Amino acid sequence: MTAGQELIFYIGTYNSEKENAIHWGAMDRNTGELRLLGGTAGIENPTYLDFDESISVLYAASEVGESKVAAYSANLVNGELTILNVQPTGSSGACHVSRTSDGKYLLTTGYSDGTISVLALEEDGKVGEIVSKIKHSGRGLRDDRQSEAHPHSVFEDPHHKYIVVSDLGMDDVNLYRLDEGKLVTHREISLPPGSGPRHVAFHPSGKWVYGTNELNSTVTAYAYDATFGDLKILQHASTLPEDVVMDNNTSSHLLVAPCGRWLYASNRGHDSIVQYVIDQDTGMLRAVNWVSSGGKTPRHFNILPGGFLLTANQDSSLVASYRIDPETGNLVSTGYTLEVTRPVCICPVEKAKAKSKVI
Repeated sequence: MTAGQELIFYIGTYNSEKENAIHWGAMDRNTGELRLLGGTAGIENPTYLDFDESISVLYAASEVGESKVAAYSANLVNGELTILNVQPTGSSGACHVSRTSDGKYLLTTGYSDGTISVLALEEDGKVGEIVSKIKHSGRGLRDDRQSEAHPHSVFEDPHHKYIVVSDLGMDDVNLYRLDEGKLVTHREISLPPGSGPRHVAFHPSGKWVYGTNELNSTVTAYAYDATFGDLKILQHASTLPEDVVMDNNTSSHLLVAPCGRWLYASNRGHDSIVQYVIDQDTGMLRAVNWVSSGGKTPRHFNILPGGFLLTANQDSSLVASYRIDPETGNLVSTGYTLEVTRPVCICPVEKAKAKSKVI
């Protein structure tokens, strides 16, 4: 691979601060071939990553008891990271991090203590002080996984009006307004008991939202009213084939293809990626294909420019590469993999865009 052909991406893992817990690799934009370039220690369990393309800064949430978030300056030629600073999140078990579109705030969720934190961002990308926090309180149906609140992800909507938080422990999706860095409760959408909402993904049109429900292996399709900040449930679609019954399966991540025609979601246990066709008139889903994730326990995946998808298979310590068929959206293994200890997040330095049917 030549430098011009390569796309840099980062891999978050479960690992100690003494080991390389964030890795960086390169993917050939034409073939999907992967190679590992390097890694950095000094942070424990950086299980979720977010990259700011405008200033080439990587943010990493450290999923530990007294959680922290780290900011790194990224070298886009070789992927090397230089630490900018580290700040406490004021939460426990920070498992997700994202930015607001105006670049002012960093948002994190504390899975273990129910806290959603808002931190200031400085112009150079450093993480500032905590601006505000809000703590969820409540429980869901299951004693083993839902005895208390567990906010699992936090995203700003594409209209830049509301913040969406999925709470696995409480079986609800919460919408907040962000007023000068303070989260203001706006609306709560309840899901069927025992669902365990985890992540959401927005359709490029902004009309629909999709969410994985970890505990009952489903994806929920919502109609999104950005004017009033409301979600209307349209459908609950299984992430498993009709003839498969698995008590130990949990769904994890999901993404809408940049073209808006397909949605993908990952199954841990079934160890697969399910592909849905999205009805362009209604937003409804129809499952059409399942492929092996290329390993065991695909906690996360991402779509990269050029029409490729990379999976992070936590329990087989393997990242696998797939090509997205531009006509059908089917995933086709490229045969290329990387061995990385307990990978759980894939974060490219460049987002895939809808320049054609796939990218």
